[in-house]
Amino acid sequence: MPPKKAAILASASKTSKKKKWSKGKVKDKAQNMVVLDKPTYDRILKEVPTYKMISQSVLIDRMKINGSLARVAIQHLVREGQIKKVIHHHGQLVYTRVASASD
Repeated sequence: MPPKKAAILASASKTSKKKKWSKGKVKDKAQNMVVLDKPTYDRILKEVPTYKMISQSVLIDRMKINGSLARVAIQHLVREGQIKKVIHHHGQLVYTRVASASD
């Protein structure tokens, strides 16, 4: 067999290794609270009105609560007058702290 044909056959044989595709990285599922406990409730009432920008996403990230709890907490703070609405854009609502009279 000529050397060229032998090289082609060798490269085409099954002994050459196939490319191994990466499995990809899997993000851990967040274990956010579904029911508020007393310490978290108190923390929301104390800390959230001091944030410059308040949204559902911010509460989920910082307080480790789920989305429905974040919406309810924001509605509660709005009713009490501790925060005010800045933007209402489709599903993303943005709020801010209420400026006190001493500011």
